[in-house]
Amino acid sequence: MNVASYVDHTILKPSTVLDDVQKLCSEALEYKFAAVCVPPPFVRACREFLKASDVRVATVIGFPFGYSIPKAKLSEIEQAIEDGADELDVVMNISTAKSGLWNELEDEMKLLLAPIHSNNRKIKVIIESGLLTDDEIVTCCRIYGTLGVDYVKTSTGYSEPGATLKAVQLIRANLPSGVKIKASGGIRTLSSAKQFIDAGANRIGTSAGVDMVKQQAEE
Repeated sequence: MNVASYVDHTILKPSTVLDDVQKLCSEALEYKFAAVCVPPPFVRACREFLKASDVRVATVIGFPFGYSIPKAKLSEIEQAIEDGADELDVVMNISTAKSGLWNELEDEMKLLLAPIHSNNRKIKVIIESGLLTDDEIVTCCRIYGTLGVDYVKTSTGYSEPGATLKAVQLIRANLPSGVKIKASGGIRTLSSAKQFIDAGANRIGTSAGVDMVKQQAEE
């Protein structure tokens, strides 16, 4: 297992500056990470830094709380696509899910999926699994699996708990095989990343990817 190929090299802190993003992109190129994940205002710069490389550019939508109205999320998506994002990590409306308004959650995703897939981009739906019951996680998987999202992602990293092995295993058991999983939120060691990959994660969202790769090289 080459852990670098699973890593979405991430910086999403509110104090992020352009130098941080350039360093992130340089590390992604050096260590051959799958993607970088950056705040929306930095997508265009990342696209320029990473041109002619295989590193994908990801950004976040409705981040971190998910309760932006669907039209606002749609506007963010359209701008991110215009700026050159390959992948969009979209926070679902967690409040809607916790209220049991599943039809509204489904309608939101139908609206947001259309421009993403019509432009050949990928969507990772962040369900914030640490705030959901097992039954709510299963219902999210049923809705998003049926709609054909590309990934279900565990967490934003802004709510506790973040990713758990139990949640990843539950998500994997309730998604179609073609829908992938991104685990994120508190994954900071190589051993932890390996456990999540073994549990079914196809991507690992982390700011500790460089340390993980160096540790694997030492092994």
